[in-house]
Parts: sequence; structure tokens; C-alpha cells
Amino acid sequence: MTMDATRQRFLMCRPTYFAVDYAINPWMDPTAPVDADLAVRQWERLRQVYLDLGHTVEEIAPVPGLPDMVFAANGGTVIDGKAMAVQFRDPQRADEAPAYRAWFEAAGFEMYDPKHVNEGEGDVLLAGDHLLAGTGFRTAHASHAQLQEVFGYPVITMQLVDPRFYHLDTALTVLDERTVAYLPEAFSPGSQAVLRRLFPDAVHATMADAEVLGLNAVSDGRHVVLPEQATDLAAKLRDRGYQTIGVDLSELRRAGGGPKCCTLRLRQGKADR
Repeated sequence: MTMDATRQRFLMCRPTYFAVDYAINPWMDPTAPVDADLAVRQWERLRQVYLDLGHTVEEIAPVPGLPDMVFAANGGTVIDGKAMAVQFRDPQRADEAPAYRAWFEAAGFEMYDPKHVNEGEGDVLLAGDHLLAGTGFRTAHASHAQLQEVFGYPVITMQLVDPRFYHLDTALTVLDERTVAYLPEAFSPGSQAVLRRLFPDAVHATMADAEVLGLNAVSDGRHVVLPEQATDLAAKLRDRGYQTIGVDLSELRRAGGGPKCCTLRLRQGKADR
């Protein structure tokens, strides 16, 4: 099967100030030592993979005192030249929101401010002609109506039920306009039924691969960049015709992040999906 790759534009934030100073998800342990230099090297490898694939990488300057700012996917949702800013659930991350908003505004995106807690592309994934929107732990269900009004795509609510997979992008990855990979156990029974209906040919991940954040992956339609520890998922993707590229983000995983968490897709127009 021939897979078509789409050249993409990403926003990333160097983990200059990365640390685990607090615990706002089950992955975080402030008592465990963190190697910030290793986190930077692993992040730089991810960035280079994107450049080698022909993608464009923009960077936002990291801010001292915001150790989770490296997780750019939570900085906003950007589709068709419109940018929805974010409102974080936890006060530890609140100051990231204005920093990302200022970057979007300076870059010329049409700005919209959230009316409810909304943690950006961590919980909002464009899949073909639908927006899959997560809720249950971070992004408020009430925000889904605003997403539909701003972007004009039908919004499908995805109810997350396992606190380890607290954002949608830790439990599901969009491979192309027709196909996703996901962990069924991370979703409520009703959401599992919706996913089966929408994506009957989906790739199902194992719990073992999800527990190394294997589903926190980035696909351009042909290449899938995912944690190198997710070996079974990578094999399933290759069987489907995708080319997989494994990266080691084990240090950033100490804060609950993987490749997708570090990567915000910047969609300037409809041709840039």
C-alpha cells in the first residue's frame, strides 16, 4: 500500500527548564531525580527527526519557572489559520497560556480565547472531517461546543476513564484522515462504541505499549514518530504500511509526555491538514 506523507509545520519548545517539581498526573514523582540535560538531548533528536522528514519546526522561547512548557501540544489548537488559546486546569501550568497565546498572535493566527478549561491539542485531534475531543480529566466537556463553533467541524466527545491517559493524545493517535490507533481500555464503553463505528479499521494498541506512551505519536500519513519502547505497536503499524521512526523520550516521560506532547501542529489553511 502506498502511503502519502503530508509536509507539516510544527511548534515546539526546548525543555531548557524541564523539571518535575510537582505532581499533576500519575506519571510525575517530584522525589525522583530528573536529568534535564538528557531531556534536552532527547528533545533535540525528536526535532531533528522532523527536519529530516522535511517538516518545518517553529520554536517558542521557554520561560523560566514553567517546566512543562516543553509540552507544546497543550499550548493551543490551530486549524485553518485559527488558533484557540488554552486555559489550564492546574495553576502550575497557568502561565504557559499567555506565552503561547502571544506567539500565535505574533505569528498572525486568528485568535479565539477559551470560555472553559481547554488544554489544546492534547485533547483535541483533527481526524478527517471530525474533531475528536477528550474529556474526563483535563479539558472540560463544556469546551467542546466552543470548539465546534470556532472551527466548524463536528466535534465527537471522547470520555477518558484511566487517569494514566489523562489527555486524548496519550490514548489515541491519528494516523491519517481515515485511520487511528488507540487503546480501547482508556475510553468509556460509549466512546469505544463510537470509535468502532467511526474507525472500523483502527489499530488497537496493547496496554504495554500505551504504558510507555506509545500512542503519543506523530504521523504525517506515511511516517509515524513514536516512542522506541512501543515495539508491538510499531510492528502493527509497519504491517499496515506505515514507516515507523522510534525515538527515546524516556526522560520527558517522567512528566507524562512523549513525541506528540512536545509537538503542536500548525495548520495555516485547509490545504495544510
